[in-house]
Amino acid sequence: MAAVKKLREMLADREKIIVGPGVYDGLTARMAIQAGFDALYMTGAGTSMSKLGMADLGLATMTEMADQAGMIASLDWRVPLIADADTGYGGALSVGRTVARYMAGGVAAMHLEDQVVNKRCGHLAGKQVVSREEYKSRIRAAVNMRAQLEGDIVLIARTDALQPLGLDEALLRLQDAVELGVDVVFLEAIETREQIETYCRVFRDKGVPIMYGMVQGTNAVKITVAEAQQMGIKILVYAALCLIPTYLAVTQALRHLKQEGDCEQYGPGISPPLVFGVCGMNELLEFDRQAGE
Repeated sequence: MAAVKKLREMLADREKIIVGPGVYDGLTARMAIQAGFDALYMTGAGTSMSKLGMADLGLATMTEMADQAGMIASLDWRVPLIADADTGYGGALSVGRTVARYMAGGVAAMHLEDQVVNKRCGHLAGKQVVSREEYKSRIRAAVNMRAQLEGDIVLIARTDALQPLGLDEALLRLQDAVELGVDVVFLEAIETREQIETYCRVFRDKGVPIMYGMVQGTNAVKITVAEAQQMGIKILVYAALCLIPTYLAVTQALRHLKQEGDCEQYGPGISPPLVFGVCGMNELLEFDRQAGE
C-alpha cells in the first residue's frame, strides 16, 4: 500500500512528471533504483525475453508476469513499480485474478490492454484488438476486483486500437475506461506528433493522467522529458531502456571473448563485489550481523 500511496501522491503533484525506465529483472531494477529513479516500469517484452528466452508474442503467463512484478516491487517500496499486465490473461474472471495477484505482490500500478489474448508487442504490425464491449468488460472486472479487495492499485487503461482501427476509436475506448473507473490512460504506438497532441488535449482537458511509452528503434514519436511535461503527459516510460544497451554490450563482450580469447577490457575496475553491492549485499550482511547479536 505504501508504494501505491506514493505513486498517487506523485500523480497528484501538478509539477511532477513520472519517468519510469523499463526494467525486466532484479539486476536492472536494482541499477535503476541506484541511478535515482523514483518509479520503475516492468516491460512485458523484456520480461518475456529474460524470463522465457522468447519474443513478446503473449507467451508469458499471468503467474510468470505476476511473480516477476512482485519480486521487482519488493526490492524497494519507496520506488513504485508500474507493471505490464498484458490483456489480463483471459476473460473477466482471469482479469480479476490478475488484479488480485498484482495487488498482493505490492505492484503500485498495472496497465491492461485491448489486444486479443494471443497478443504481440505493441510496436509490431498486425495487432488485433477485441471489441469495445469486451474491453469494457476487462476494465470493469479490474475496477470491481480492486473495490472488492478493499485495497489499492493504480489502474491504467491501455489501447492498441490506433493501428488497426484509428485514432477516434482508440480515444473512445480510453474514454469508456475512464468512465468505468481507471486512473490513467495509455495510447500505445503513437506514430505522429498530431496524434500525440490530440491524445494529450482530449485527456489533459479532462484532468485524466496521461501515460506515454517511448521505445527505441520504433516508429513511436520521440519526445524528451521536458517536451512530455509541456504536453501534459504525467507518466513517461522507456520500455527498452535497459534491454537494448544490455543486448549491445553483452553481445560485444561475447564476440570479443569468442574471437580474442579475452574479456578483461570489458570490466576494468568492476568486480563482482561491486555488482553485489548494487544488489544490497551490505544491507544483507548488516541484517545478518544484527540477527546474530
